Amino acid sequence: MKLDPECILRRADGQLPSLRAAPGWRVALPLIAAAVVAILVIYRDTARSIVAIWGSSDTYAHGYLIVPIALALIWMKRREAAAIPPRPDPLGFVLLAGCGFAWLAAEAAQVQVLQQYALGAMIPAAALALAGRRVAWTIAFPLAFLLLAVPFGEAFLPRLMDWTADFTVAALRLTRIPVYREGTFFAIPSGQWSVVEACSGLRYLIASITVGALYAYLTYRLWWKRALFLALSVAVPIFANFLRAYMIVMIGHLSSMKLAAGVDHFIYGWVFFGLVIGLLFWIGSYWRDAPAPFQRTYWLAPTGPASPAVLAGAALGVAALASAWPLYAQYLDRGESRPVVLAAPAGAAGWALEQPPSLQWRPRYEGATASVLAVYRNGERRVAVYLAHYRNQRPGAELVSSQNLLAGGSDSPWSVAGTDSRLEFLDGRELELRQSRLRSATGRLIVWDWYRIGERHLGNPYVAKALLARDKLLRRSDDSAAIVLAAPYEARPDAA
Repeated sequence: MKLDPECILRRADGQLPSLRAAPGWRVALPLIAAAVVAILVIYRDTARSIVAIWGSSDTYAHGYLIVPIALALIWMKRREAAAIPPRPDPLGFVLLAGCGFAWLAAEAAQVQVLQQYALGAMIPAAALALAGRRVAWTIAFPLAFLLLAVPFGEAFLPRLMDWTADFTVAALRLTRIPVYREGTFFAIPSGQWSVVEACSGLRYLIASITVGALYAYLTYRLWWKRALFLALSVAVPIFANFLRAYMIVMIGHLSSMKLAAGVDHFIYGWVFFGLVIGLLFWIGSYWRDAPAPFQRTYWLAPTGPASPAVLAGAALGVAALASAWPLYAQYLDRGESRPVVLAAPAGAAGWALEQPPSLQWRPRYEGATASVLAVYRNGERRVAVYLAHYRNQRPGAELVSSQNLLAGGSDSPWSVAGTDSRLEFLDGRELELRQSRLRSATGRLIVWDWYRIGERHLGNPYVAKALLARDKLLRRSDDSAAIVLAAPYEARPDAA
């Protein structure tokens, strides 16, 4: 085994002596920094979207701290990393190409969060490509920690809201308080409550995961301890939010709705969450690992350091590979000029088109190329049919988007009381569609909605996104539509 004479020696008193960096770092370090800056410039729209969400949502405001913390963690590992000569690694280029393709597919499907994760993963891939896997492994956690800057978690909001409502209602009934529940809305003798997005606990969960990951890395050395503490950082805030919701309802109930019904609602919640997370960290400190024992560490250089020309060529390769995907996305971005005209079909089988429509409801599908809403009547029964057609989809004009709402917009009197899935048959095939229950001061609606892409009907939004991405990558038409049916009901949704 060949040992390079440039080694890290630790003195008997535990102090590190002065260290001269391994050959190549004077060239490699500025090239790595330049490559990262180039990636951020090339994907500036995606980077800008991340920062915009940090500034617009308190849930993700911690993103401003992620990059400084990651840089501080890298600085803490600078001695170990500097002792390893930087050498370009083909694996990094493979991973960078994979990240670029993932970004391209997400761009084609207009899935912003995947674009953001692809961009975040490009930075570790670039570091691996230019410095080598030994350097990348030395600073693996700081590089992975950068991914926490990506705003993620809104997909879990409906599930977290349902779980919070389930626990709160069950706890109220366990304490013998009568409850009437309708989706995420419930009423008790002292007043009415609803589990909204702010009550889902998503903010607590994201904050706990971020701080918990950092705490586990700095406190433990054994991998299973880190994994266990990170798992607790996920489970504890979810359960703490359940207790928080129940306690707030009980405070309001016992005080005849004088307390926990206004801004103090949120103050109580954050104070309780802070106590629970502080207790988690305090308990976790009892199992902290001792610092790694001081020892001699050598770096191996069986073939010598990479030359400046090789490092410069690798940096140019990283920049060229990163820029290829946005260029290809522009090539794919072609639109069709054919107009889209939608008209309400005539009634059939006893159903007649109602003019003017008496159902005061309309879903909001942003940026639709064309849309139509019609209400049909058959005796006392009514049903609304809404179609939204999309062509040349782009940000703000997408078939599958969190901005497309059946109810709940700022100008809508309707709110979603609950959502589940339902199996129906269409054109002789089984279709799993989404079934929602809407409520307002004037009535109730049962709503079915699904997608039509090409000749295929489907209800899964993730499959729909994948099909749209496939069609765009293959330069096919992205014509697609949302189909929504709604019918009023009084007591039994199935009757509608």
